[in-house]
Amino acid sequence: MTVGRVEPQAKPATMPFTAPMPPSPVSLAEALRYWLRLGFISFGGPSGQIALMHTELVENKRWISEQRFLHALNYCMLLPGPEAMQLATYIGWLMHRTPGALVAGGLFVLPSLLILVALSWIYLAFGDLPVVAGILYGIKPAVVAIVLAAAWRIGTRSLKNRWLIAIALLAFLMIAALHIPFPAVIGAAALLGIAGGRFAPQYFQLGGGHAGSSKHYGPALIDDHTPPPAHAAFGWRYLLRTVAIGVLLGAIVLLLLNLAFGWRNPLVQMGWFFTKAALLTFGGAYAVLPYVYQGAVDHFGWLTAHQMIDGLALGETTPGPLIMIVTFVGFVGGWTKEVFGPLALAWSGVAGALVATFFTFLPSFVFILAGAPLVEATRGNLRLTAPLTAITAAVVGVIVSLAAFFALHVFHLDQAPERWDWVAMAIAAAAAVALLRFKAGTIRLIVACAVVGLVVSLFPIRPPL
Repeated sequence: MTVGRVEPQAKPATMPFTAPMPPSPVSLAEALRYWLRLGFISFGGPSGQIALMHTELVENKRWISEQRFLHALNYCMLLPGPEAMQLATYIGWLMHRTPGALVAGGLFVLPSLLILVALSWIYLAFGDLPVVAGILYGIKPAVVAIVLAAAWRIGTRSLKNRWLIAIALLAFLMIAALHIPFPAVIGAAALLGIAGGRFAPQYFQLGGGHAGSSKHYGPALIDDHTPPPAHAAFGWRYLLRTVAIGVLLGAIVLLLLNLAFGWRNPLVQMGWFFTKAALLTFGGAYAVLPYVYQGAVDHFGWLTAHQMIDGLALGETTPGPLIMIVTFVGFVGGWTKEVFGPLALAWSGVAGALVATFFTFLPSFVFILAGAPLVEATRGNLRLTAPLTAITAAVVGVIVSLAAFFALHVFHLDQAPERWDWVAMAIAAAAAVALLRFKAGTIRLIVACAVVGLVVSLFPIRPPL
């Protein structure tokens, strides 16, 4: 051996890399336990709910691959209705046929339904108590900030050029200044999109989507190249039969309510109204809230404007899709209209809540059960159309109009409507900064604002401007 020379060391033996195996088949009972747990923890709006499902189903459990997950999500984004709930329904159907879809979609909604029924009863029975009123006083300005933050998030993603910005401004003026009904605003936006796609297609191209880069977390139970299961085979007979069953189910329930109570009964009116609302929820719950407000407050008188804001505040504190505010609207409407008489107000409210929830979510199940086989048969990138691009732009203006409407009611003193409540304005401003600048979570923000509202109600410091 030569002095100072370092002998080369033998490389240690290395074990060959073994890719993880796909997970074992999942039973319906195991899936049911997961969907039930998700129903109780799905806070944070659609983005948070979709992120929760991605973390568990794609990354941890590997029940479905990234590509298949995004493919399903792209389809759900094209539909009216709550996309996170529809995504859960789609995955449940892909794994366990129709029972899996009903379990996944139903348990996504059921916990929120039960919680909101309880909160709605507490609100109507004890809402005049100073403690409850103080908590709501702090939450209402936070709702204004939350709605504005939603408009900002959607706007930054969708308003990519001056034409789409112009459509958003036009939608705002149509619904806020001219008081044009929400369906007409959406219809006008669709017509502008059709014209834009024909004469200026470069301004109405798909501005995003979810199928960007696809990551791989190991073999999945339903992987990128896993063939669609037998029940996912597309057929026109199946599609038409599924749509017919869904329409017939809704019609039977509506007919039974009509025979029992008469067409002018609030429960029958709720069934028809919330069916229409369910078909207009392009862009999420915030987009359809002006339509719900126009019908529930202005036309039918089921609740007041302040109660509508309180309902949105309660909806923000519960798991599940935000469109669950319809449960609150139905409960208050049934209670207010005394559908079972003055001695059964609670049962009247429960009936209203169940009717509103059933007719709001029935179309979502029909869309998934009928359309998912077609999507699986033509798996690939789904493209948004020019009309849908224009509708998304209009939704931004509609949401801003909703925030302005809420602000007018929240920032004026009840006892002196001509005067401004500077404390409520300060709470809203601080909440907006927390959401947009510091990315605060919705639940923590609402809890903090509720505490501030309670303190202010106990130690009044609200001189009007």
